[in-house]
Amino acid sequence: MRDLGVGFTYLLKGQRWVARHGRQYGFGLLPGLITLVLYAAALVALAVWGEDFVGWSTPFADDWSSPWRGLFRTLLVAVLFALGLLLAVLTFTAVTLLIGQPFYESLSERVDRDLSPDGTAPESALPLWRELWISARDSLRILCRALLWAVLLFALGFVPVVGQTVVPVIGFFVTGFFLTEELAAVALQRRDVDLRARLALFRSRKTLIWGFGTPLGLAFLVPVVAVFLMPGAVAGATMLARELLGEDTSEGDDPDGGAGGGGKGRGDAGYHAGGAHAPDRRNATP
Repeated sequence: MRDLGVGFTYLLKGQRWVARHGRQYGFGLLPGLITLVLYAAALVALAVWGEDFVGWSTPFADDWSSPWRGLFRTLLVAVLFALGLLLAVLTFTAVTLLIGQPFYESLSERVDRDLSPDGTAPESALPLWRELWISARDSLRILCRALLWAVLLFALGFVPVVGQTVVPVIGFFVTGFFLTEELAAVALQRRDVDLRARLALFRSRKTLIWGFGTPLGLAFLVPVVAVFLMPGAVAGATMLARELLGEDTSEGDDPDGGAGGGGKGRGDAGYHAGGAHAPDRRNATP
């Protein structure tokens, strides 16, 4: 159970780190704001034209007598909007990370340099387009896994008592797990840790992941809150990734230049594929 507290501590440390680095925080807000505007526009469009869409897609109800036709279509409009809102909540983080890949890569590298004893940070040798492709592909895979869990938990929600008590709690823990994976992927992908290895690594420290991701997932239920917490969440997830790989997580004292200068590269303290802290990918399972 100690790991639950440790995970939550990294969440707080990430927010504290961006508070000490105001320029990085402002830089990290941009992707979330862009995503928020896009999602808000989509939801407004759904609210404005949802009734027309439902009327167009249900011609069989045109001959129904009042009030059944109106009640039926009003219910469908409400369901359609609710599904759109749910989809926005489920995909907000993934879309924000995809849009903000260059922003969050820079922020995560800055955290790595600040925490590394020699002031270095792992760097990806892949071109930006390749990183974006891998990030989008992995996000889609994670979303599919999350949706499978959502369908299962939705079905279990109809079980009396358990569905109204235990199932929502499990849902928050599942959300926290996948949310943390999305955020920590920014740092782990630069260390050449692929999705399969990341999931195996996360399963080995589930309580640590839950301690970080579950309270964050509760906060992220409100996308506006997610915008302002996202930079700190990326910073905290980078620290969490270093913890999982056995790297130094002591915070530096210089809010502008990092712990040991601005040097880059895969220094001796950093992770390298096949190194002492590399997860065994041969036994990893999806």
